[in-house]
Amino acid sequence: MSPGGEQVMKCVVTGAAGFIGSTLTERLLADGHTVIGIDCFTDYYDIEVKRGNIAEASKNSDYTFIEGSLLELDLSSLLSGAHWVFHQAAQAGVRASWGEYFQTYTDNNILATQRLLEASRAHDSIEKIVYASSSSVYGNAETRPTREDLVPQPVSPYGVTKLAAEHLMSLYASEFQVPTSSLRYFTVFGPRQRPDMAFHRFIRAALSGDEITLYGDGEQSRDFTYVDDIVQANILAAERGPAGSVYNVGGGSIVTVNEVLSFLQNEIGELNIKRYDRQAGDARHTSACTDRARDEIGYCPQVSIYDGIRREIAWLRTRLEK
Repeated sequence: MSPGGEQVMKCVVTGAAGFIGSTLTERLLADGHTVIGIDCFTDYYDIEVKRGNIAEASKNSDYTFIEGSLLELDLSSLLSGAHWVFHQAAQAGVRASWGEYFQTYTDNNILATQRLLEASRAHDSIEKIVYASSSSVYGNAETRPTREDLVPQPVSPYGVTKLAAEHLMSLYASEFQVPTSSLRYFTVFGPRQRPDMAFHRFIRAALSGDEITLYGDGEQSRDFTYVDDIVQANILAAERGPAGSVYNVGGGSIVTVNEVLSFLQNEIGELNIKRYDRQAGDARHTSACTDRARDEIGYCPQVSIYDGIRREIAWLRTRLEK
């Protein structure tokens, strides 16, 4: 039994060395579950950062780490006896998904997902596969807050691949009774955030006195979601999400980039901001309606945007002091 008295689950986490995957892994281990983590250490950002992300989990006897690609591993063997599968692995990045690099997105976001789903069909032990989808599937949503029944219209190749993988999740649930649940994440932030993401870039530059690069006029807004709330949504979806379900996961903190920068200036000091044109594929606004997730799985975000930013500032300060 886990520390809380619940059944111990055998979990598989793909993308286990990433920002969300490593945070989720540590929560599962803390809850008393066993975890097999899988990651191929793509070079989208510094691999040593990812190795650092799994350092703490690797000390736990209930954790097994497998380095390899979902495109090449014997997934059927790795899924044997698994109860929960958290599919966090993906090629990230909206701006990099254009041009000749697109095949990397189709391979790692679509084909890898299809291989995982095919392998899962042979394992009756699996109670839920939770897929990390994205608000990028909506593009420039016509209505906000955006509900799950709005027709997705992604505005980037990245969003297209995330939506395709989400459709695969729904198809395997309906055609082969694979118990899937997809979570559409809205702009996740917090400790371990990828170095290419806005908050990480802004805070690091502010703490170092470097130039902050801002694309667009700064009036674009996002529904920012703290990573611990994302982790909680994953666990709730594993426990309670019906097969084939799709949920928005937002933080309820909708602010503009300019408002974030103003807050950082108050917290850290004067900022040196360099403004550039908007980048192709960037949605103007995002805002999640999370009523379905609240009503069906009990999701309720706990961490506000500014409390979360303070935590990320503290984390990055510690890293920069090393």
